[in-house]
Amino acid sequence: MKKIMIVACALALALCTVNAFAQTDTLKEDYFANANTAGAPDATVRLSNPGTYAYGNLCASIFVFDPNQELSECCSCLLTPDGLRTLSVDTDLTSNPLTGVTLTTGKIAIVSTVPVSGTCPLPTAVYPAAALRSWGTHIQNSNFTTTETASQDATLSSYEISRLGKQCLALEIVGSGKGVCSCGSGD
Repeated sequence: MKKIMIVACALALALCTVNAFAQTDTLKEDYFANANTAGAPDATVRLSNPGTYAYGNLCASIFVFDPNQELSECCSCLLTPDGLRTLSVDTDLTSNPLTGVTLTTGKIAIVSTVPVSGTCPLPTAVYPAAALRSWGTHIQNSNFTTTETASQDATLSSYEISRLGKQCLALEIVGSGKGVCSCGSGD
């Protein structure tokens, strides 16, 4: 109970310090299809810190949703300036779902955030910082061909910051290790 109160207070503090106006260049949206499908190649998400953030390192706070808009996994990965990190959709983003149901399609939300004491803790409270770049490969339905696109920019609101943090906190509390994605390789 004490842990829940501490996290709730941290979340409340985060909401108080976040600008009530929408923030641009902090939220990237992408999708995946044909993940964990026999005969289909593995898709990837590539993340980069272009080095434009004044204090250097960034975190990529990642939220993986199923087709029913329910959070399946979340994690936060360190990105150093000019670093590149590659995550496997099959292995890093969908292999440890909270419900035990492995996803084949879904949405990935990535928030560019500030490290906390030099680390990237589970994103239960996030402090956005514009900069992060993201690209994803997509496995097409007809013949499993692979395409790659830049993730789409979306405007991050105070409501969305709060919602994502609360959902990830719920995964942490009830998941007992389930629902936590991993950070792949690189950087």
